[in-house]
Amino acid sequence: MTAKDLEAEPLVTATLDRAVFDPDHQMPLPFKAAEDYARVVMSWAQDMRPQGVLVQRDVAYGPHRLHRYNVFSPPGAANAPVVMFWHGGGWTNGYRDYVTFMARHVVSLGYVLVAPSYRLVSECPLPAAFEDSLLALRHVADNIACWGGAGDQLFLAGHSAGAHLAALVALRVADRVAAGVPESSVRACLPTSGIMDLHHPAPAPGSLEERVYTMVLGDPAHDAVMSPLCWTAGNRVPFVLTCGESDSERVLRSNRRMAELLKLQHASAALSVMPGEDHFQTNTSLRDPQHPWYQRLTQLVKESLA
Repeated sequence: MTAKDLEAEPLVTATLDRAVFDPDHQMPLPFKAAEDYARVVMSWAQDMRPQGVLVQRDVAYGPHRLHRYNVFSPPGAANAPVVMFWHGGGWTNGYRDYVTFMARHVVSLGYVLVAPSYRLVSECPLPAAFEDSLLALRHVADNIACWGGAGDQLFLAGHSAGAHLAALVALRVADRVAAGVPESSVRACLPTSGIMDLHHPAPAPGSLEERVYTMVLGDPAHDAVMSPLCWTAGNRVPFVLTCGESDSERVLRSNRRMAELLKLQHASAALSVMPGEDHFQTNTSLRDPQHPWYQRLTQLVKESLA
């Protein structure tokens, strides 16, 4: 997120601003860059105009107030590929509206975009968000035909914590099947700037790595169980991993390691490191409809339907 990005975009209104940063709604964001990112993507969500996009908001997939998703679909769509994109926020923060700015671009490709929320660790630590992701996936698979999507053509994606969840859902096949989603329904996964390995041998006090153990995980011993990198063996889901050249060292290292492990499995795998982009720019750059991420998505859809 650059100063130029922030100057170019108006901030959200006072009401929306309080919803993003008020601890009564969510805990304070850990650093300024995260606040700047949240302000920008929420302002873009507020500016969303629905021309050419059918919008269904707040579809309930479970009993909790965060068991909701938004659907964006092309008018007249039928049996269209479905892109599920989980928002980021370090598992502690974030809104499904973070994804709204992508809707026009995904819909213009002829796909349905689904943006789910999930329980945050301030209320329920992991594995709650993973369980919610499985529940949302099952609900979408069973009901997305109502909005023109194909429940057996699911492409999973997300940013940051959402990328972690998308990858974990894609790789933990037995859990998906147990949740009622056929193995073949998930066609590909395109996670962006996800932490794919939660393990750290000696996290520094007060660091984001320490927060994984003190706040994110319900059981610190489950750092491997909740790490996508540890579930790559036997993978049959095509993956395109993305991170930024200026992303965090931990994100870069875990994506590189995971890409090499995935390349040894049954499905195709690739890693794209975006020049000059940091952890937040890898997502905000998706405002450009010509971004290579959309081209990779299109290619995966074509390959899966061939």
